[in-house]
Amino acid sequence: MKNISLQDQLLKAGLTSKSKADKAKKQKNKQRQQQQKNKVEVKNEAAGLANAAKAKQLEKDRELNQKRNQQAEKNQISGQITQLINLNKLEKDDEGDAFNFTDDNKIKVIYVGDDLRNRLVSGRAVIVNLGKTYEVVSPVVAEKIAQRDAQRVIYLDDVETLVVDDEYADYAVPDDLMW
Repeated sequence: MKNISLQDQLLKAGLTSKSKADKAKKQKNKQRQQQQKNKVEVKNEAAGLANAAKAKQLEKDRELNQKRNQQAEKNQISGQITQLINLNKLEKDDEGDAFNFTDDNKIKVIYVGDDLRNRLVSGRAVIVNLGKTYEVVSPVVAEKIAQRDAQRVIYLDDVETLVVDDEYADYAVPDDLMW
């Protein structure tokens, strides 16, 4: 079987006329001659659109990779904080007294013994958020946690403001006072 050009096939089927086919052939030859003579590339719209789509897809991929990297970094920091808390948490006393504090404008309660209560009040211990629970750690560990995520440190900021802005520092507070 002989290879017949598309143009000949269209002519044979009656879908185009001889004059239209000749006109298209002349246009193509004219374009080729002009390109060779002037060494000017004829713009290929399909290639331009393909390049634009490729550039758009590359930008989208870059943004997705950046988001993935940020999420991985957040997960890594969260893991570091959890490990710091678990390794350095101070023992709470579930049968001890209730210690009230605020987290996100909500009053929360943990149960601590007298020694830990005194450490919390004096600023020698700090409450931190461990997911859905709260733990108590030393101020040094709380500072390390605050460097990674300040929102996980709950009671440190309250202690610092109390120490700095204590209007009643000159007045004695009775030791047996419970809240």
